Amino acid sequence: MTSRLAPGLLPEGLRDTLPPQAHGQMRLMRAILDVLSSHGYERVDPPLVEFAESLTSPIVSGARSDLFRFMDPKSQHMLAVRADITGQVARIASTRMAGQARPLRLAYMGPVLRLAGTALDADRQFLQVGGELIGNDGPAATAQTIAVAVEALRAAGLEQLSLDLVIPDLAPTLLRAHGVADAAPVLEALDAKDAGALAGHPLEALLVGLLDAAGPAAAGLARLRALDLPGAARALVDDAATTLDLLALADAAISLDPADRRGFAYQTRIGFSLFAPGVREAAVRGGAYVIRSATQPEPAVGFTLYFDRILDAVAAPPPLPRVYLPWGASTDAGTRLRAEGWVTVAALGLDDDPHAAARDQRCSHILESDSIIAL
Repeated sequence: MTSRLAPGLLPEGLRDTLPPQAHGQMRLMRAILDVLSSHGYERVDPPLVEFAESLTSPIVSGARSDLFRFMDPKSQHMLAVRADITGQVARIASTRMAGQARPLRLAYMGPVLRLAGTALDADRQFLQVGGELIGNDGPAATAQTIAVAVEALRAAGLEQLSLDLVIPDLAPTLLRAHGVADAAPVLEALDAKDAGALAGHPLEALLVGLLDAAGPAAAGLARLRALDLPGAARALVDDAATTLDLLALADAAISLDPADRRGFAYQTRIGFSLFAPGVREAAVRGGAYVIRSATQPEPAVGFTLYFDRILDAVAAPPPLPRVYLPWGASTDAGTRLRAEGWVTVAALGLDDDPHAAARDQRCSHILESDSIIAL
């Protein structure tokens, strides 16, 4: 027999957001979306649930598949709750917006749900917000995308940012150019930063050189350019260098880890992460990727802000001033106060003690004889 659930109990990894946190969440989200809008990113709003086949299709290479699935009684097809919005935006761009001029700049915000949390983050439902520039993944597009993400974080109240660049395709491109048939052990060693596992490999010097290039970005790019890289691999390094030259982030520490691919499931030419003090793990992750449409592949570059991590790190906004309107206060007075920026809480009847009622409603002031009195 199934035991009765306690009232208010939620499944593991899910939580309620209560006042005033929910209000702070709304204000922070608005600040971030306003930045994206000011840079020409237009809002799209895909549905929370789609056909499972759509959410697991390779429209974005490496798309996630940790989805809650259930049968649709209407269509008799399997549905799924999204675990990521980037693939949905790619679907919109390659179908409903296929005929629009490129590049497209699209912004999104909404909840996502995953099957299980991680060791560092137990939440299974969280808000995802980000922007995608579709139709171009060159250095100028990447630099612009990073700059927009930086501005969004600063609008959220985060400073002392650091940027980490990666080149996910660099090691695979290098191995393909040299005809390495079994690349998996080499890539695993590079992911683990295990130079010892590369000892004796015909490309040991080049591969260890990739590991040695990790560190401050300018010095790392210089080390990479000193290596005898094949043409396609060198082009990736040159693109990263051009992106760095176009970035105007003099006050941000910029590092490079050219062999790192962890956490970049579908990024290709370049990937990036933004970190800020007090934010667990990355505050932003993004990079270049390819949309696998039914017609032809399309380049894109975008980013996702880890909104809940950011919300936990920034100072809560000061509460809006709340004024209590006792029974009988004029409608015009309430209208005027709200226009001035007050939150008004109107009495629903005659109170024995209006001051006590105002405090119960968490008001900081009360209206008395058309004057605002602090409590």
